[in-house]
Amino acid sequence: MNFRVFFFGIFFIFIHVNITNAIENKILFKVNNEIITSLDIFSEMKYLRIINDEFKKLEKEKAFEVSKNSIIREKIKEIEIERVIKKIEIEDKILNNLIISYFKEFKINTITEFENFFLNKNIDPNAIKKKISIEVLWNQLIYSKYNQNVKIDKQLIKNNLSNNKEQKEFLISEILFNINENENLNRKILLINNSIKEINFAQTALAYSISDTANKGGNLGWISESILSEQIYKKIKKLKVGEHTSPITVPGGFLILKLLDFKEVNKEFDIENEVEKIVKKKTNQQLNQFSNIYFNKVKKDLVIEEVKHKSVINK
Repeated sequence: MNFRVFFFGIFFIFIHVNITNAIENKILFKVNNEIITSLDIFSEMKYLRIINDEFKKLEKEKAFEVSKNSIIREKIKEIEIERVIKKIEIEDKILNNLIISYFKEFKINTITEFENFFLNKNIDPNAIKKKISIEVLWNQLIYSKYNQNVKIDKQLIKNNLSNNKEQKEFLISEILFNINENENLNRKILLINNSIKEINFAQTALAYSISDTANKGGNLGWISESILSEQIYKKIKKLKVGEHTSPITVPGGFLILKLLDFKEVNKEFDIENEVEKIVKKKTNQQLNQFSNIYFNKVKKDLVIEEVKHKSVINK
C-alpha cells in the first residue's frame, strides 16, 4: 500500500513537472543570441508582484509587457557586462550585505531568511542574486566610464546652503522615457498621459519608464530642493500635490515628474558634511543620466527579436 502511494506520488510529480515545462519552456525573444523564455518572464512577473504592490493591479497583458521589458533590459545589461567585465560575479560578503539591505522591508535579516523567503514563493534565490549582481556591476561599469564627466559646483552648493537653511523637501515619482526611430514624440506623450488618467502614475511608470525606478512605480522618495537642478526645481515648485509636469528634456530621454507631497524643514547641520551628502546625491543623478544614455547606445547595437513556437532545448 505504501509502495503504491509512493509510486503514484512520484508519477504525479513527474507528470506535473513535464506538463509545466511543456507549457512554460518556450523561447519568446532573442537579444542577439541570448534567449528569453516564457519561464523567464513568468518568474519576473512573480518577482515584481512581490516587490511592487502596484504591479499586482495591472491587467495580465500589461503585466506580461512590463515583465518582458524588464527582462529584456536586464539581458541587455548582462550582455554588455560580459563583453566588458567578462563575468557576472561579486564577492559573497559584499553581495550578501547588499541583498539584506535591499530586502530589509520584508524583514529579511540573513541570507538564509532571504533564500527561504523566495523558495517559499517558488522563486530561485540564485536568480535574484544574479539580478542584483547585474545591477551592481552595471553601476560599476557606468562609474568607471563616466565618473570623470561628472560636473558639480561645490562652492555654489555651499553658498546656497549658507544663505538658505530653510529647505523644501519633495516626495517625487518619475517616468523617464525615450522614443524609438519609428515612434512619434507627441503620440508617445499622449499615450503616457492617457495611461496616467486611465490607471495611475505608478502603474504607468511600470509600463513606460526606462528608469531603474520603474519597478518601484517611479518612486524617488523624499528629495531636498538643494539636490534638484534649477530646471527641475522650477517645474516642481509650481505643482500642487497630485499634479505632474509636462515632459522635460533631459540627457537620455524625457522626464515626467509627479509631486506626491512636500514639506518645509529647518534644521541645523554641519555645512561641510551637508555639502558632501549633496555632492554624492548629485553625482548619482548625473551617473544615472549617463547610464540611460549608455544603455540606449548599447541597445541600438543589439538585435532584439520575437521568436514564435520554438521550444527550449537543454535549458
